[in-house]
Amino acid sequence: MWILFVRLVIPGNNGSLLLLLNLQSAWSVKQQIAKLFEESLRTTVPDEGDIEPEIAPCQNPKFGDYQCNNAMGLWSRVKGKDTQFKGIMKNLPPSEMIESCTIAGPGFVNIILSKHWIAKSIQKMLVHTIETWAPEIPVKRAVVDFSSPNIAKEMHVGNLRSTIIGDTLARMLEFSKVEVLRRNHVGDWGTQFGMLIEYLFEKFPSGEVSGDQAIGDLQAFYKASKQRFDSDPAFKERAQRAVVSLQGGEEKYRKAWAEICEISRRGYESVYQRLGVQLEEKGESFYNPHIPRVMELLNEKGLIEESDGAHVIVIEGKKIPLIVVKKDGGYNYASTDLAALWYRLNEEKAEWIIYVTDVGQREHFEMVFTAAKQAGWLPAEENKYPTAIHVGFGLVLGEDGKRFRTRSTETVKLVDLLDEAKNRCRETLVQRGKSEEWTAEELDKTAEAVGYGAVKYADLKNNRATNYTFSFDQMLNDKGNTAVYLLYAHARICSIIRKSGKDIEELKKIGTVELGHPDERALGLHLLQFPEIVEEACTNLLPNILCEYLYNLSEDSTRFCTNCKVVRSAEETSRLLLCEATAVVMRKCFYLLGITTPVYKI
Repeated sequence: MWILFVRLVIPGNNGSLLLLLNLQSAWSVKQQIAKLFEESLRTTVPDEGDIEPEIAPCQNPKFGDYQCNNAMGLWSRVKGKDTQFKGIMKNLPPSEMIESCTIAGPGFVNIILSKHWIAKSIQKMLVHTIETWAPEIPVKRAVVDFSSPNIAKEMHVGNLRSTIIGDTLARMLEFSKVEVLRRNHVGDWGTQFGMLIEYLFEKFPSGEVSGDQAIGDLQAFYKASKQRFDSDPAFKERAQRAVVSLQGGEEKYRKAWAEICEISRRGYESVYQRLGVQLEEKGESFYNPHIPRVMELLNEKGLIEESDGAHVIVIEGKKIPLIVVKKDGGYNYASTDLAALWYRLNEEKAEWIIYVTDVGQREHFEMVFTAAKQAGWLPAEENKYPTAIHVGFGLVLGEDGKRFRTRSTETVKLVDLLDEAKNRCRETLVQRGKSEEWTAEELDKTAEAVGYGAVKYADLKNNRATNYTFSFDQMLNDKGNTAVYLLYAHARICSIIRKSGKDIEELKKIGTVELGHPDERALGLHLLQFPEIVEEACTNLLPNILCEYLYNLSEDSTRFCTNCKVVRSAEETSRLLLCEATAVVMRKCFYLLGITTPVYKI
């Protein structure tokens, strides 16, 4: 076991997060090499104290598989001494994993791994499952706050990124043995409910009608109530009184509020079901009862001041304060978010709290986190837990470079977007004759898996902090870096195994992996890098790192399948096991990205 400091540059977080990672993944190649070089450096340059090994994959494979870069930093300190940098190689402990090392100038030690060790490691994974390759990060429990739609508004394309990115981050953390509390912080409390409830009562004054019948199209109902609120002063006044009645707990107002929330809930739950996303709802209303106590705690710390009738917290380094109680005595987003953060730290005992929202909310969360540090809820030091972080993401753009909208400039509904992706995939499958081979259910499930997967991957493959252009034509292309191409690559591997007619589970028991061909070795090495890639994607909270790995793995597997005959070859058993290992790793990547692999051959 060894300790490694990792400085993580988090896009959209205005700086870097220094985490102390107690890395324990026995299967991470990078960490195993690091341990060997740590011992060598301690022996080679004992006067320099503890030196953290700087291990990285070689950018050019002709020089090696990995490289140790520490010699570059040590050169100026030990130049002129008797120490020879060849000593770094000479002092490496004996290890079956390293085949050879070479020095590239006064800066790098290049490492070539043993192909026999690579093969043996792959075989162990096949026997003991890919879960043995899971990284372990030093966090027992994390909260991932994502999706968070507003009640009474249909989920739209703007909710897509938070939902997809948050789900993938949660999956990666769960794979890394972290207990993840998936939180849906829905906007189910606030002044907008006054106008919605009052409009409902106005349409049906008897109150005998159900919310379903009264509201119908939720989006249209919201727009109509907002129009009345903006144009009719008397209605606006009644709506404001309705908020007071709701917050005061009057039964008929609470009942109307609950009906509106339930209609919304059914709408977004159906979207989550289609996307395969699991969430536990704890919305603004859940934290509302905790706000007075949290404000009292902050006041006891001397943090709350009065400013122009409002209660505020002066934030270090910010020109404007954080308003926590409005002039009229009402609470706002900041008061709710502080209550939620306090609850997650003190009641749910979370060590890592991750907020997945658009980059526009970065400053708000920076101020909330700073207030929590000033209150002593979070440590002031960067390298200590518990910690909270804002994971920002950019906009979804149309092909015109503007916000993605319909032709009538309306925000695109998420259900319409998913329907379109599924229908386009179905049309493609029909054109390929699959409707004659499959049942209607098989066709439907495959179109769903590929269509929804294409939408997810098109988002996740981009650095989340940047904007990306939404294009059905591009994301559904079966060539290039798309989910469709990746799923085809996986299907090809599975097809080879299936056509062999061999029992792959039996082969795992009696067969051995050999990596004699260069394309076999390249594929095997890429498979072994899976644990460190997941670790990097997880600790940096960047799903695109995993996407890039999966695409490159698919390219390597395609090259292997093209250049290395599998079925009825002299190396059939070994190559079938390599195919199986590739399929296992690809399926785990797909799972972490929330993409379903079709059961049927596509």
